[in-house]
Amino acid sequence: MAKITDISWEDFSALSLEEKRPYLARYAGDGMPYHTLFAQQFDRDILERLCALSNRIRFINKSKEGALYLKSVLAHKRAMLYFSQPSSRTFLSHLNACQLLGLTTSSVRDAATSSEAKGESKIDTIRTFSSYVDLIIMRCPEKGLAEQSAWELSNSERPIPILNAGSGKDQHPTQALLDIYTLVRSFEEKGGLDGRTVTFCGDLLRGRTVRSLSYLLTNFNDVKQIFVAPKELQVPEDVIAILKQKGVRYEIHDDLKAATRESDAVYMTRIQDEWDESKGESAKIDTSRFKFGAEELALLGKDGIIMHPLPRRDEIATCCDHDPRAMYWRQMRNGMWIRAALIASTFGYEKELMNCGY
Repeated sequence: MAKITDISWEDFSALSLEEKRPYLARYAGDGMPYHTLFAQQFDRDILERLCALSNRIRFINKSKEGALYLKSVLAHKRAMLYFSQPSSRTFLSHLNACQLLGLTTSSVRDAATSSEAKGESKIDTIRTFSSYVDLIIMRCPEKGLAEQSAWELSNSERPIPILNAGSGKDQHPTQALLDIYTLVRSFEEKGGLDGRTVTFCGDLLRGRTVRSLSYLLTNFNDVKQIFVAPKELQVPEDVIAILKQKGVRYEIHDDLKAATRESDAVYMTRIQDEWDESKGESAKIDTSRFKFGAEELALLGKDGIIMHPLPRRDEIATCCDHDPRAMYWRQMRNGMWIRAALIASTFGYEKELMNCGY
């Protein structure tokens, strides 16, 4: 088994994401992540196992006895939520996932309140946090920091898992997991996810949720992906390169209405102007044709769904909110369940939960 302790940071960081995957697994031959860093760690088998475990945790939690049992599963563990980038949904979703399983939690939500304000490096900060807890869930604006933290902690005297809750503009694996879980649940009684068409619309260049979900969808059979965006914000070439490599059907254009007509799921995103290199840069882009409203809703099939990672601005009109095809509120709740499943499996409790008597 490839071990992250057997490779230098320089050599590990030079590997492709696919090549890094074996170094991050919990057990040889199992594939379930120990460190969760990017979407490329999940194949279809693992995705289906996590979806099944999420459903199981939901069912167990329906009774008081089951909920109390869940709270005992990881009552002996502690988790740190280190969110140096603004967040509410992702933070609360992970926090409640921890609480479902009984973990004691602590948090830092502003690096200015830590010793980073005194000049401490982020790696030293994370090493400090690892002294107190058994899991670090981190969200940061720096690309690659979650990976480096995972390597550093694995090679320390107290190795603990890192769970990436969003890093830079590159990856947001747990958001992609909840998106897949939402898609699977939405179509499980309608023929499944295979053979579907999923449209991504909005800021596809800088939207890390799009990057991660696009990859996870390649694990399913014959799922066509459509990318609709202004040319300045269209999906980057490295995402397209993966689709070409895997033989995935895709289209790139700027007509949301046309895409909606053939879509089973439309995944809307906001403009990610926090990444603007100069103030007001994104405001100069005409995004008026990349909004989902009553006209688009009328074009979506009766079994179609609308998704959004949230927060939204005006890219989905509020008139869509009470339509049964609007899944973005369910996405948020689904996130708590699948993150609980991921945390439980990280600590090796998948089989116990699947086989318990509740």
